[in-house]
Amino acid sequence: MTLVQEAQGIQGLLVDHRHYLHQHAETGMELPVTAAYVKEQLIKMGYEPQEICQSGLLAIAGGKKPGKVVLLRADMDALPIEEATEVPFRSETGNMHACGHDLHTSMLLGAARLLKEHEDEIEGTVKLMFQPAEETLSGAKAMVAAGILENPSVDIAMMIHVASGMPLPAGKLLKPMAGALSATSDWFEIRIQGKGGHGAMPNMAIDPLIPASTIHLGLQAINSRETGAGDAIVVTVGKYCGGTTANVISDTASMMGTIRTFSNDHRAFIKKRMTEISEGIAASYRCTAEVIFSNGCPSVTTTADAVSSFNSIMADLFGEEDLIFIDDVLPGGKMMGSEDFAFVTEQVPSVMTMLVAGDARKGYAFPMHHPKAIFDESVLFRGSAAYVGFALEWLKRNA
Repeated sequence: MTLVQEAQGIQGLLVDHRHYLHQHAETGMELPVTAAYVKEQLIKMGYEPQEICQSGLLAIAGGKKPGKVVLLRADMDALPIEEATEVPFRSETGNMHACGHDLHTSMLLGAARLLKEHEDEIEGTVKLMFQPAEETLSGAKAMVAAGILENPSVDIAMMIHVASGMPLPAGKLLKPMAGALSATSDWFEIRIQGKGGHGAMPNMAIDPLIPASTIHLGLQAINSRETGAGDAIVVTVGKYCGGTTANVISDTASMMGTIRTFSNDHRAFIKKRMTEISEGIAASYRCTAEVIFSNGCPSVTTTADAVSSFNSIMADLFGEEDLIFIDDVLPGGKMMGSEDFAFVTEQVPSVMTMLVAGDARKGYAFPMHHPKAIFDESVLFRGSAAYVGFALEWLKRNA
């Protein structure tokens, strides 16, 4: 029996995992139900999982034979979105696994089971990383700080992210390229201080909404007028606040958003110009502005040797016909979304792939992070097989 066939044999169990995790969706670092479920399942398999940081679990397979160390990672957190799908296992928590992390966790649980069954064949060690808080770009950083890459030291890391809402056949794996795969990410908040007053006497107040709206427009000029036409840069304001009622001029206004780029030089330049634009415009309207940056995350960077090994192993495992070159889907093989697996790729050679879990032409029309996003869970066993196949074969080749 092939590894893919073995994985297919536990497909029903993977679906059960996925439904439970989906119904009990939790966000950020606070994953008490999710982490407890994963820990319980790992213990049943014979593991001794460790919670190395809040909701961050580490389990180890192999280690019976000398060899290198592979890290397999899955994220477990959901989004603070009220689900609007009609699936029978809808979330009961007011949160939603709209990015597919419930599938990731289920696939890695499946991989854990298969690795236990093949433990005598592991020519080295496999670390299983069940991570919180990917959506806030803080979980991987916390687990790296807690020592996930040490004792024993990790030689290579690998992760899978599902994709839905694209016109691609379900079950296909994307073959990554070497280099930056995801964008850097920084969150920002701009606070404008004015002087509140009566809406009927605006001359007695200093309205912060006017500079706020001008700042909002001014930020768009960074992309359109201050960087090259070919530079991949996004400055998005996603939250805009000011005022409480119709006849009161607010004392303050604020906005929050995100910056995405692939260049650290661009990243620094955008932050500098955002601060200059915000402070300058606010001052011209007799207000002050404070610009605060947080939740910084670098790019996921894949290494040439890791990518070459991964693509070769996956071709042997599934067949070349089940692989799609990422450049055929994402221009330049890059995505503007961010992924905090980047904190792992900063430290060790790594590879990231995407598993198509929903063909937009066959009822999976909504993209990830949408309240109506659904995923084709029939691909779960393929993710488990990919995790295990990569770990076993890479360790064998590098014994």
